[in-house]
Amino acid sequence: MITLFRNFAKSKWAVGLFALIILSFVVVGAQSDIFSSLGPRHVVSAGDRSINGPEFRNSFERVRANISEQSGQTVTFEQIAAEGYVEQYLQEQVMRMGFAQWAWNVGIRPGKDLIVAEIRKIPAFFNSITGAFDQTQYQQALAQQNITTVMFENELRDQYTIQHFGTALVSGVRLPKAYAAIVAASATETRDGAWFTVTQAMAGSAKAPTDEQLTAFMKENEAQLRIPEFRTVSLVLFTPGPNDARPAITEEQLRERFEFRKASLSEAEKRTFTLLTVPTREAATKVAAELRAGKDVNEVAASVRIQPTPYNDTPRTALGDPKIADAVFALPAAGVTDPIQGAVGFTVAKVTDIKGGKDVGFDAARAELTAELQAEAVQKIAYERVKAFEDARTAGKSIADAVAASGARLAQLPPFTRQGQLPNGQPYGLPPVIIETAYALTKGGESDVITAGEGEYIALRVDDVREAALPKLDELRPMLTQNWIARENSRLLNQKADELAGRLRAGEDITAVAASVNATVMVRTNVTRDAAAQQAHGAAALTGLFSTAKDQAFSTPGENGFVIGKVNAIHAANPVTAAALVAPIGQQLATAWGNEVVQTALTAAAAKVKAKSNATEAYLALGIEAPVAGAAPAAPAPAPAK
Repeated sequence: MITLFRNFAKSKWAVGLFALIILSFVVVGAQSDIFSSLGPRHVVSAGDRSINGPEFRNSFERVRANISEQSGQTVTFEQIAAEGYVEQYLQEQVMRMGFAQWAWNVGIRPGKDLIVAEIRKIPAFFNSITGAFDQTQYQQALAQQNITTVMFENELRDQYTIQHFGTALVSGVRLPKAYAAIVAASATETRDGAWFTVTQAMAGSAKAPTDEQLTAFMKENEAQLRIPEFRTVSLVLFTPGPNDARPAITEEQLRERFEFRKASLSEAEKRTFTLLTVPTREAATKVAAELRAGKDVNEVAASVRIQPTPYNDTPRTALGDPKIADAVFALPAAGVTDPIQGAVGFTVAKVTDIKGGKDVGFDAARAELTAELQAEAVQKIAYERVKAFEDARTAGKSIADAVAASGARLAQLPPFTRQGQLPNGQPYGLPPVIIETAYALTKGGESDVITAGEGEYIALRVDDVREAALPKLDELRPMLTQNWIARENSRLLNQKADELAGRLRAGEDITAVAASVNATVMVRTNVTRDAAAQQAHGAAALTGLFSTAKDQAFSTPGENGFVIGKVNAIHAANPVTAAALVAPIGQQLATAWGNEVVQTALTAAAAKVKAKSNATEAYLALGIEAPVAGAAPAAPAPAPAK
């Protein structure tokens, strides 16, 4: 029933295009590597889960391929982004990953057997000749989609969790049949009415504005038109740049670190088992005997009124009671332990799976240890540069001289606003500490060394401040003229619609009212509200006709102007016809309600774990520029006539 659990992107992907104003500075010389060392860069993150750039690109490539297949033509990332797919896909991933993380945190975790069963339902993983599940074919099918088995099984686990949680959430609720009956009765009633359309031509069109009118219009929309303040800063970076040689690591250092990290590098033995704890040894002996006889763990637990405790792929160190840990890991193979006297009661463990540990040799660990030691060496270099820089600053040297004395790097950033946006409106992705520090200083001001998180330190100098300003009238004249005329035309049309609707409400005949603007009156009886009626009469006419009481006038905005009309009669629904619709309408209402409830739950779960996305990183991963978002600066049109 709840198809939303598997795919939240069923709705149309479309974004309206509006007139934009882009008054930007020329940005040159921006270094793409400046923030490469300021902590991890995730496209989506939710607790312990995250999607990096390459993973996001791989995932979105499948989205692009699906869209291309459905449309019958190859589409690019740029085209997809322009239609809003990237932002919506990010929202979906935040909701999905956020819920999955929340569910894991609270203990909602599908068992391995359930996931295996789901995998074995997919025909593509079976040998076409033998009809048996083929592990090699399974791996090859996933590899063709650039998906590993771990990625696929994690995705399947999350999907399974969402599906079953959603089903449980809505399965026990039934909407009253009265809801469906009311909708069915309303949907099958018919109405008589008369109406006409008042167009812009009937209302009159605005003339070109004067400079005085445009100046006043600019003042009214100053907040939207004002170019924000931009600041340009030079940033001091103390870590070596991406083009600098990495610190050399000796064989002796590697050997010493390997001996220190040997235990943590090795993979511990893991076992899957279930613990059953009872008060007495006699009860524990009985439990062990029944388990060895082949009885199901849950059945045995129920017989002694206890709750079994499952452990999946668990190392010895995860067990708090040493006696239980010793007994569980002493079994040479899957089986049942003897009763164990633990800290509380007596415990019997049933071991179902054993994964042997693995020692990591020096050669296998070399790359990881080298990277680890180099990272520490880079950090040491940064600390030494910070100290040399601060000593130079204390001695009265400027930032530029202190940079030269310490060996740090100085990079100028492109102009950015207090909200961290570039002149073209795109987010720059600056760490908040840089923005806050830059806007706390005056032009030419120099900061002390500050922390940027993840063990990183920076300093900055404000090179230039471009104050917020309203553009000159001539710079915006074409756009302002277009929007001013659009606003005035809307005002004239609304004014005329209000006037004509007012005459109808005052009791004047609709024929006379329509004739005053040379409009044609449409008179119809027994109008329904189905798709055929909408196509024949237009959505605006049906909206007015079915939202107004008998003998009352209506005025509804439509595609070509306002539809002005009056409801002449309302005919109640045929009980037999309406009754036949109650069941299908009830199902539709239940589905819609269930989807809303589940989506609300997923959104709340994502908020609980503080799931978030980084659109800047998403567009960087796709290798495209983000579409410029904006709105026409004209003031809102007057409210439609009622």
